Amino acid sequence: MIMRTWRGAVRPEDADRYLEHQAGTGVREYRETPGNRGAYVLRRDRDGLVEVTTVSLWESMDAIRAFAGDDPEVARFYPGDDDLLVDKDLHADHFEVVSADLDPDALTS
Repeated sequence: MIMRTWRGAVRPEDADRYLEHQAGTGVREYRETPGNRGAYVLRRDRDGLVEVTTVSLWESMDAIRAFAGDDPEVARFYPGDDDLLVDKDLHADHFEVVSADLDPDALTS
């Protein structure tokens, strides 16, 4: 399994709107792509902004290419992103998941 991460930041007053926008664009497309195993969206306050990190899980790099295109290191953006993002990573990072030990209840609390 491969973990893909990406980070961006928005003004605090735009955070909820951006998270809704992201849920309807990138996260929705993650989940619609065969080979996607799920996604987390993380947020934290940092330096006067709200930092948003997406963590998506994939069966393979081929599955990621089906979502991201031929160069999966390049982040994907959607119409409307630039209206809300004040900072964004232009590249995504990928990690091979070598172990996981999650409490099944952790996802519902």
